[in-house]
Amino acid sequence: MPIVRGLLDRAILVCAAVAGGLIPGFIAQYRQRLGGRLDQARLDLEPWQKLADQFYHGDIERLIQYHLSSPDATFHSEGAIIRTLVATVHQLQAAVDAMHGSLASQTLYLALHADPALTRATFADWVPAFALSGEGLIFAAVFAVAVWLSFLAVWWLIARGGRALRRPRPPPQARRKIEPTL
Repeated sequence: MPIVRGLLDRAILVCAAVAGGLIPGFIAQYRQRLGGRLDQARLDLEPWQKLADQFYHGDIERLIQYHLSSPDATFHSEGAIIRTLVATVHQLQAAVDAMHGSLASQTLYLALHADPALTRATFADWVPAFALSGEGLIFAAVFAVAVWLSFLAVWWLIARGGRALRRPRPPPQARRKIEPTL
């Protein structure tokens, strides 16, 4: 059994180091795709912003209110679309800003706030790339050690549970009745 654990131990450590080195590349590709979405949203908003610049001194919220207060259903619907577009630009800008921190903060942001559709799209087009930067190598090492220690903890728990199951249990002791004497 020690040989099996030793082989699994080494295999998991190597695989975790490789996976940890690939994660920064995935994050970079996610960040690029996110930036592309932000650029597209800004391009979509640009004509509306030009109208706001022309008629409302750049206040796009006044343009939205003008559209929303219109009795024309089509015009009113445009106001809702513009508002959604503005919200999308703000949301994407916040996400892009969050992705400009350290590799650890980017990883944490993605773990907690990643857009599922954007993550799937990034993964579908993902080209594996091993990060050779200092931060990427440190991340790979820390990731590998964390996965390896998790494996060792699980192995220890399983081994301890297996020993407890194999250990013979003492037979139940007969209880002696103590009868009161009068």
